[in-house]
Amino acid sequence: MMGVELYQNKVTDISWCPGCGNFGILKLLKETFHELNIKPEELVMVSGIGQAAKTPHYLRCHFFNGLHGRALPAATAIKAANPTLTVIAESGDGDMYGEGGNHFIHAIRRNPNITNIVHNNMVYGLTKGQASPTSERGFKTPVQLYGVANEPFNPIAVALALDASFVARAYVGDATQTKAILKQAITHRGYALVDILQPCVTFNKHNTYQWFREHTYYLEDDYDPTDRVAAFARALETERLPLGVFYIHPKATFEDHLSMTDGQNEPLFRKEPDLAKLTELLRTKQ
Repeated sequence: MMGVELYQNKVTDISWCPGCGNFGILKLLKETFHELNIKPEELVMVSGIGQAAKTPHYLRCHFFNGLHGRALPAATAIKAANPTLTVIAESGDGDMYGEGGNHFIHAIRRNPNITNIVHNNMVYGLTKGQASPTSERGFKTPVQLYGVANEPFNPIAVALALDASFVARAYVGDATQTKAILKQAITHRGYALVDILQPCVTFNKHNTYQWFREHTYYLEDDYDPTDRVAAFARALETERLPLGVFYIHPKATFEDHLSMTDGQNEPLFRKEPDLAKLTELLRTKQ
């Protein structure tokens, strides 16, 4: 197989609705992996539950599909056990920011060397249209009959408040720009958040392709992604949502602090156990 076909899982049928933004993200991921020369056997996709979380099923690579909201702990462990792998935690806004909100916060604090891609369509698509953490106030659903009353969750602002090492927002309708952001995130050393805006054509008739085109703009060419204060100010903008890389702060990763790695980029299964220490541990009385 050549090119993007190398990453195509031709066995599993895709169950997304025609026109869903997930198709665009899947296509961009395959192109990004190909252009970064990431081999399928060296790639692990980790997801939770939801329509977005089905993405790894449609790729030819290793993947772990776990419980609702639990992608990040598994992704962190996989990267720690085998630092040579490219590990991507990927799910929707409900899975990552709702059920997985606590893990989202603490993964940022740990700074594992993984990429966190979130399909943000501002609705729960798998369970048929309930409001998600990022749904706008006033958004009406079969459950929120009088409109959403809660303040929308702002993942960009939260990530910046926790000093995430890479924070970006993209829009699936802009393929060139989104792929460039994905490449930068995946090659970044440390936790990298990419919040990808995408429509749900079935259950969210408000945040459409046209709505995103009219309510987004790109950060200027001279924007400084090392300025955290400026990044936070942009993150608070809601009338028009900024797109691009908000913030970059290289720092030590979770794996750097693990004694089992000894600072080496080597999988655990290749390390020989220290039998003397293991024997001493087993003989130790608690």
